[in-house]
Amino acid sequence: MTQQDSEQYRARKQFYEQMLTVYGRKPVLEALQDENLPAYRLHLADSNRKDGIIRDIQALADKRNIETQFHSREALARISRNGKQDQGVALDLQLPGYRDIKTLSEPLPGDCRLLALDRITNPQNLGMIVRSIAASGITGLLLPKTGCASLGPLVIKASAGTLFKAPIYHCQELPDTLSTLKARGCRVATLSSHASHSLLEWQPEGPTVYVLGNETEGVSRKVSQLSDVSLAIPMHNGVESLNVAVTAALIAFKH
Repeated sequence: MTQQDSEQYRARKQFYEQMLTVYGRKPVLEALQDENLPAYRLHLADSNRKDGIIRDIQALADKRNIETQFHSREALARISRNGKQDQGVALDLQLPGYRDIKTLSEPLPGDCRLLALDRITNPQNLGMIVRSIAASGITGLLLPKTGCASLGPLVIKASAGTLFKAPIYHCQELPDTLSTLKARGCRVATLSSHASHSLLEWQPEGPTVYVLGNETEGVSRKVSQLSDVSLAIPMHNGVESLNVAVTAALIAFKH
């Protein structure tokens, strides 16, 4: 492989790594209506009736010179990965802020601050977390593809559109990625209501990744074993804990 071929391969790989496919008629229509969103390709089931919202979707795609491909229902379900809810429509979006964690600069800058999610399965919570990440200026959200809610229409809605602006680093398995980040000098701080250290008082030194666990079970055992420090948010008046999205906002804006 020549250097030019290698560069073209890397560019093409990065292009597809930044791809996010949304599905459902209303989410796709809203995405097409926002001309700031770089849409790549529209997918339609060839069995769709060509009227109403489908007609509007097709017209917007044509107006923006977006390629449209027609598929069988089965083929479209493979593209959307949710045949029960795609309503015969899917759209590939190119998100500049959606990147593989491997693209994070080497060495990690001392002020690198990541917020990682460990089995956050509620789309509403994920959407609100994405909104806080986009607004806060933190380095980015580390989102594993395994175990967490997918970036679908419910997350887009809950994020109020900020999903398309937020810096999001994706990985496959969170424990493996945390191990790699630790090897690169990154500290892992997990959140737990039983921790003795206060999030409000603790000051990070060097690159740090904060990990929020599942809404009911907390941080998983594999992730806990990688933790360098466990932090809690001081509670008053008998309140046991905060919603995971509220906790994420506190971290994002404090650190």
